[in-house]
Amino acid sequence: MIEFILRRTGTAVVTLFLASIAVFLGVRALPGDPATVLAGESPSPEAVAAIRQQFGLDKPLPVQYLSYVGQALQGNLGSSTQDKAPVTQILGERLPVTLELTFLAIVVGVVIGVLAGIVSAVRRGSVLDYVANGFGLFGLSVPHFWLGLVGIVIFSVHWQVLPASGFIGFADDPLGNIERMVMPVLVLGTGLAAVIMRQTRSSLLSQLSADYVRTARSKGLSRTAQVVHALRNSLTTVTTVIGLQLAGLISGAVIIEQIFVIPGFGKLIVDGVSSRNYPVIQGAVLVTVAGYVVVNLLVDVTYAYLDPRLRMAGASE
Repeated sequence: MIEFILRRTGTAVVTLFLASIAVFLGVRALPGDPATVLAGESPSPEAVAAIRQQFGLDKPLPVQYLSYVGQALQGNLGSSTQDKAPVTQILGERLPVTLELTFLAIVVGVVIGVLAGIVSAVRRGSVLDYVANGFGLFGLSVPHFWLGLVGIVIFSVHWQVLPASGFIGFADDPLGNIERMVMPVLVLGTGLAAVIMRQTRSSLLSQLSADYVRTARSKGLSRTAQVVHALRNSLTTVTTVIGLQLAGLISGAVIIEQIFVIPGFGKLIVDGVSSRNYPVIQGAVLVTVAGYVVVNLLVDVTYAYLDPRLRMAGASE
């Protein structure tokens, strides 16, 4: 198990290194000159040159990258080109907001998706099965932005039961925080729940028809015990799906934060792109990628714990 974790950790480190290069080059591929933007309207060549020198934009790309990585390894992601605030401070203020949104969306998606998948598999061919499959198709087909806008029109404009936008910290006002997070969390979690529901149903149906379940059934094991027994083997597939869907969840969070005006990473990245704020974009995207890599590493370890065959295969490589 330890060897398996070390192998996966090494892969994660290499992935993060390659991702840092992609982020660095991708940010600099954005159209426009950040030095010209920062210099204001009708800047003089001297002012533009001074800004390039100040932020190290006059150096070759390899030198800029090595300098950026060296500083990042020391916990220094630079300063914002807008207000000169440290990027780590800005990210520290925005990260809890996005973490709350994505964590709650994952919880909602997993709970609804797994329960709906179990009901659909156990009651195959029934009305509940058709309802669950209809929910799955709906969640997979409807875009997040459309569902968010519809939710605002119905619950905020017509019924006026939930706020249309904004964010309040849980520590400042727990009830206000919950009211403002209900719609974003449900909208973001719907797509994840649909995917998990479909995968849970398919995997559970496969396990329920396996030889070991038929043997247990012939020995008089109850239906509930059969489902519980088969569910653990089905969770390996569900765990993998959650890790794979994390990237889509993060991209969906960017859209949701814009629609509901939530001051998280998504809104920060969009605002940074519009203002050519290189340090903020790099820092936000790099932390997001690092989070994605770490979560997938945890998913791999969890998957190996649930399925010993994978652990043995990794150890024999």
